[in-house]
Amino acid sequence: MILDRVRAMLAACEGGRPAFPPGTLFGEAWLTRVVVDWFERHGGDRYPMSPAAGARWFSEAWLPSAFLPRYRGDQLGESRTHADAAVGHFKIGDPGSSGLTLAPDARQFILIEAKLFARLSAGVKNAPGFDQAARTVACMAEVLRRSGRPPAEMDDLAFLVLAPRARIDDGVFARDTTLEAIRAKGRARVAPYQGERDAWLADWFEPTVDRVEVRSLAWEEVIETIAFHDPVTGQAIDAFYGKCLHFGRPAQRSAYPGPRAGCNRPWDGRKLEAASPLPPDPRRLEPLPN
Repeated sequence: MILDRVRAMLAACEGGRPAFPPGTLFGEAWLTRVVVDWFERHGGDRYPMSPAAGARWFSEAWLPSAFLPRYRGDQLGESRTHADAAVGHFKIGDPGSSGLTLAPDARQFILIEAKLFARLSAGVKNAPGFDQAARTVACMAEVLRRSGRPPAEMDDLAFLVLAPRARIDDGVFARDTTLEAIRAKGRARVAPYQGERDAWLADWFEPTVDRVEVRSLAWEEVIETIAFHDPVTGQAIDAFYGKCLHFGRPAQRSAYPGPRAGCNRPWDGRKLEAASPLPPDPRRLEPLPN
């Protein structure tokens, strides 16, 4: 009965009488889940976010950090972080914990960060320059270290940023996601430890940067790839993406009622049914080589 009520409340987000902000459903988190779920169930060509044989995916997994506080009040410490989605050979803690542990014989480990309008996070409290890209790759290195799995033994090690094509073309993520920038920020993060993290840097972080693939993928190309193989599902995800863009628009536009923001009019779900954010001649993802 409770699950039936949850379904009804979620459906109300689309029907125009929501009981909570529609962005709770129409946002990066659920968009990522429906997309990765499709790639898991797709039995044909493999793509950058397709689980390998025996692999799985999980949303909002918690990742360990090599820079957890050593003592209370550690001025260099940071907390764990989470991934919008993880794909690969790993296990997740009991239902009360979302901690990710890589399998000892893992061959695939992919982390996905999903964006609509936001940039990658700039840094953490005790390391303002340690941005989201560098921190994610550092967490990958720590996950590999804890499992005893050298990066060179991984077949598929990647950090993917999913974002609208316009944001990628504007270069919003380009500078932060270069391997040179990630390597430099990792070295800068380790430096204040005065040698205490040098072994981790040399044995795990640097080899991870050497092995990892970091790339940005456009939502439009991902959805067009799904539509190419599965037109019905592709059209449904396309419509869902359009609503995510609508409800995820920058806060400054929705702060003041007016015709541009649309905030002085009730939400009518029918208005986006026929609207597609896909360009008239969209591109598709290239399948991975066999």
